[in-house]
Order: sequence, then C-alpha cells, then structure tokens
Amino acid sequence: MNIAECTVPEKILLAAYQLENEGQSPFSAEALIVAAWQKYPQSFGLKGYADQYPDSNKVLTSIMGEKGLARRGWLVKMGQKLYALTREGRAVVRRLLQDGDAPAVEAGSKITRDQEKFLLGLLCSSATEKYLEGRKLELNFADACKFWGINESMYGDVLDARLDRLRASLADLEKLVAGGDVVLSNGRSISASDIKLLHDINKYLGERFGRHLSLLRNRTVRT
Repeated sequence: MNIAECTVPEKILLAAYQLENEGQSPFSAEALIVAAWQKYPQSFGLKGYADQYPDSNKVLTSIMGEKGLARRGWLVKMGQKLYALTREGRAVVRRLLQDGDAPAVEAGSKITRDQEKFLLGLLCSSATEKYLEGRKLELNFADACKFWGINESMYGDVLDARLDRLRASLADLEKLVAGGDVVLSNGRSISASDIKLLHDINKYLGERFGRHLSLLRNRTVRT
C-alpha cells in the first residue's frame, strides 16, 4: 500500500484500526489523535513541530462535521468522545491494506435480537463508561447492579443464577465472535477484544463488590 496516496481520513481510519487491534475498543478521541500523529507525524504534527507535538484539530475536524468519519459511517460514537470502527470502516481498512483488490468485507456471524440488547446494555452501562474513562474509584454498587442486571432484593440462588447467566451469555458471545466480527444494528463492529473487555469489567466488579454480594447471598427472607 502506498501511504502517500491515502487521504487524511483514510490515515485516521488506519490509526483507529491499529488502536482496536491493540485492544482499545472503544477508543477515545485523544487516543486517536496521538495514534494518528505517531503513525503519520508529517500529516498530523503541529506546524513547525511535527516530530514533537500532534495537531489535534487536524484529527478532530476529520472525525466530526458534515464530511467527517462519523458522518461517512466509518466510525460510530459510543459515548462522550468515545468511538469505534463500524463494519463499513473495517471494509475500507481492508481495501487499503490490500491495495483495493480485496472484496467487500464478509458478513460476520449472526447475533440474535436478545443478544444484541444484552450486549448494548453492558457496553452502554455506567460501569463500562467509568471503567473505560479511568474513573474506577467512582464506581459504586448501584453501577455494578445495573451491569449485572440484579437488584438488592435478590438473594441466595436467585442472585447466583442471574450472575451465572451473565457469564454464560458472555461465553456464548465469545464463541460467536470467534467466527468473525459481529455487526450490530447501529453499525458497530464487535470483536473478541470487546467481549474480553466486558469479562474484565465483570471480574473487576466481582472483586470490588464481593463483600456486597456475600451479604446478599447470605441474607434470609423476612417472613
């Protein structure tokens, strides 16, 4: 691939692809700015200081606006200043990496409506948002309960069954994405790294709020 022939938006897309391959999904606008500059300093470096500092405006103006990557359908906004590649974005990347000779990206594995609802619920949860934004200390048990789909009136076997079901659902999704990325109805492409992220959040919440869960498990019903 001749990098010199790539447009500015295409270079940003390649930087986004690199971030996702490194396990950052979704990634922040700041991470994309740095990744694009590190990959293509002459294109995204600050004028007169290209090798020292990135020019954030060059990347941000290509993400947003009427002709931005989000409007083109190459990126999807997942939260405040958080983005992910779409199926269309991945297709463009594959064509760029293979000099345009590759066919359109193959359709990923099928996901059911219930699985998509479950997945979006976890990805859009306050627990996931705080975890991704580095605000772990702000997480509370209410965030964990929403992530797990439980409430403080549950106890014993009912509570364990709900937590087991969440783990089983994540395991099913893990098998699904093993056959290729899954595309959601909003255009976001889900990869193995996304499911791993949810596993990591679930593990962290379990360790952080283990005492709370034990109290619920051991509680007896008042008659």
